[in-house]
Amino acid sequence: MNSPDRISKYAVDFSRSCHVQLRPVPVGAVTLGGDFWQPRMARNVAVTLPSQYALLESTGRLNNFRRLTGECTDPYAGIFFNDSDVYKWLEAAAWAQVHGPVPELEKHVDEAITLIENAQEADGYINTYFSLERKHLRWTDLRDLHEMYCGGHLIQAAVAHHRVTGSDRLLNVATRFADLLCELFGPVEQGKRVAVDGHEEIEMALIELARETGNSRYLQQARFFIEARGQRTLTGGRWGVDYFQDHVPIREMTTLCGHAVRALYMACGVTDLALETGDTSLLDVLEKQWTNLVTRRMYISGGLGSRHDGEALGKDFELPNERAYTETCAAIGSMMWNHRLLAATGHARYADLIEWTLYNGMLPGWGLDGKHYFYVNPLADDGEHHRQPWYDVACCPPNVARTLAELPGYVYSTSEDEIWVNLYMHSEAQIPLGDRVVALSLRCNYPWDGHIDLTVGTAGSFAINVRIPGWCQQGATVRVNGDAVAGRVVPGEYLTIERLWKPGDVIALDFPMTIQIWQSHPHLHDNAGRVALSRGPVLYCLEGVDHPGGDLQDLVLKGDVPLEAVFEPGLLGGVMVLNGAAHRQTPDDAWRNALYRPVTTASQSAGPSQPLRAIPYFVWQNRGASRMAVWLAHDGQCGCGA
Repeated sequence: MNSPDRISKYAVDFSRSCHVQLRPVPVGAVTLGGDFWQPRMARNVAVTLPSQYALLESTGRLNNFRRLTGECTDPYAGIFFNDSDVYKWLEAAAWAQVHGPVPELEKHVDEAITLIENAQEADGYINTYFSLERKHLRWTDLRDLHEMYCGGHLIQAAVAHHRVTGSDRLLNVATRFADLLCELFGPVEQGKRVAVDGHEEIEMALIELARETGNSRYLQQARFFIEARGQRTLTGGRWGVDYFQDHVPIREMTTLCGHAVRALYMACGVTDLALETGDTSLLDVLEKQWTNLVTRRMYISGGLGSRHDGEALGKDFELPNERAYTETCAAIGSMMWNHRLLAATGHARYADLIEWTLYNGMLPGWGLDGKHYFYVNPLADDGEHHRQPWYDVACCPPNVARTLAELPGYVYSTSEDEIWVNLYMHSEAQIPLGDRVVALSLRCNYPWDGHIDLTVGTAGSFAINVRIPGWCQQGATVRVNGDAVAGRVVPGEYLTIERLWKPGDVIALDFPMTIQIWQSHPHLHDNAGRVALSRGPVLYCLEGVDHPGGDLQDLVLKGDVPLEAVFEPGLLGGVMVLNGAAHRQTPDDAWRNALYRPVTTASQSAGPSQPLRAIPYFVWQNRGASRMAVWLAHDGQCGCGA
């Protein structure tokens, strides 16, 4: 095993990047704990990853590799990109062992790597869908068949495995595949083929491989694939070239469109390129894309992708609730992109969105039992949507596992003589800072409580930048050893505390966890007259199981009854609920057999007041089938101006 405190998720090299501000702290430098994150991290290792490996076996994904060596004579199993599920699982299993081997995972990792090594062809090619009966079809349908996408996930798994274990077994497989790409694809004047893959992934993978190996060839190959986009090589198909982000060159692409995950993975690769080259003009384009996305095309959950048709981003303000697609992988792609933008700029707004998307976009995709998942995450449901143990297209389950395993690497960043606190998670950290290692201990009951104690365990002169969450619009306080910190405490920005630290110094942060009532932009017609609830970084919803006797859409929030936050340790693993009051405003009897009628002054009747209970959106549908709604009607007294 390599030294845990040096094992990074993204190995950004300052010597090659003139613009980067923040370096993500290594995954292995941080251990998450506390009542919220410790059981979840343990569940990922003990339940999620072993159960997923069993499914890789039972669904034939591992046998697809055995076919290539004659160990198995079964036909190819599943969809043409099934190799990528094995690779994502391997990446997750590698990061999950950053603090030491887990025998069961270590055994399965070794088994899987052996299969992959034996399946690779002499020229470096590896893809179990094409390696036997479809060998003559290699590279003939880059638009649809994901060859480079699968290879990209192989590379990312190999980099993770190499960083955690020091073994180059999987890295050797990955570099041989990357070398093949470099030989085949590139400028016409070099006798190569100009082409891109229909599903982005290879771009950021090649850049990470360049960071890992020090071989700039892979960075240049990633640059080629990024700059070749927009040449309309992916013509035809059901949805058009904008679905594949191939309609205009990246520098002219001010709006992300098409398949949501592809668009976000593309943005990750472009941001990595900007990080490595210091190209600020690329960052200008990316920030325009980001601004349009979060102000016009993002759900209040942080979810992205409004259309089932093509798993695509819709038009501006096209954000239906019950028909929302909001794939779990898209939320993960958003976290990945914002992590890179944070490294490139140091702007707290990106850390704000990482946090919000983590709790409200990604976590809903993972059931409390650790082995059921949502692929699609609607914001309203009639009770028919359920988590599944697996999917034919199983991209989301291993993506959830690898995100959880990598999560410690999101918590802190560093720059020269500065530490940046991005996420508030109960944790212990050993943070490399120049020629020393700074010990930090963060104690909190976040996201339920806004009091945080950050204890410094290492003496020295350096700055600590603490993020003041954008959701905390008033009343945040920051003290060191009981004394208020000089400087303005501004929501949505970092506050810099620079001093000569002594072991035992404590930064105490208090973020008032007020209940926020949200309204939508007037052009978002689906939410007209409705509001949503949040507390701290957590979005809330209503479930029918808590409100029997009628339809959730008939419930009206009573604004004259204050909402109260109450922690219920026995509910859904221990959650903070919001209690209030509502009444049912049901259609009158004249609507019984009518769909339309002339406007009348009395078309609904309000029933008696009844209790209202909202639960965190990320734990909905863990108590069986039930209706759910994030947006609810209100009586106009909520004080939100809606």
